[in-house]
Amino acid sequence: MGEVRIIGGQWKRSKLPVPDAPGLRPTSDRIRETLFNWLGQTLTGWRVLDAFAGSGALGFEAASRDAAEVVLIERDAKLVAGLRASVQRLKATTMSVHAADALVWMKTAPRGGFDLVMLDPPFAAELFDAALAAAGPLVGEGGLIYVEAPREIAAPAGFSVLRQGRAGTVHFHLLRREDNPGS
Repeated sequence: MGEVRIIGGQWKRSKLPVPDAPGLRPTSDRIRETLFNWLGQTLTGWRVLDAFAGSGALGFEAASRDAAEVVLIERDAKLVAGLRASVQRLKATTMSVHAADALVWMKTAPRGGFDLVMLDPPFAAELFDAALAAAGPLVGEGGLIYVEAPREIAAPAGFSVLRQGRAGTVHFHLLRREDNPGS
């Protein structure tokens, strides 16, 4: 079992366990640092969804930076147990963990309910288009979707690429909703 460290906010330097699991590839420190430089170091008041949570590194970073609510979705029972243990250990009262398939969960979640949806599905599963389609309705106008993939991703209709980068084989993108999702 490995570990990742939270890189900023109230839990800076806290360790999160990373169990051995097929397809689990925690977001690197370098990429997380870049993402939170793009977003700003504080997310006060934000509602954040970390779909395909895995180690929870992205969601815990958001909660560490004062997000009002962070929802972690993970279907692997061993990973869910680890996420719940980390939430309890850090006394992360703004975080909730749901044992569910992220695509199914997002299709039933409230439209426009999140300021930021983070997508980092297992690369081999090729869920990027389906995940973007499911995540789009969850963010309101001006809301953001962050996605990691092994290739460059095109912004879906109604979104524009705000920022993008690459670290090794990982392409990462920050998309902004431009249209009104209720129309």
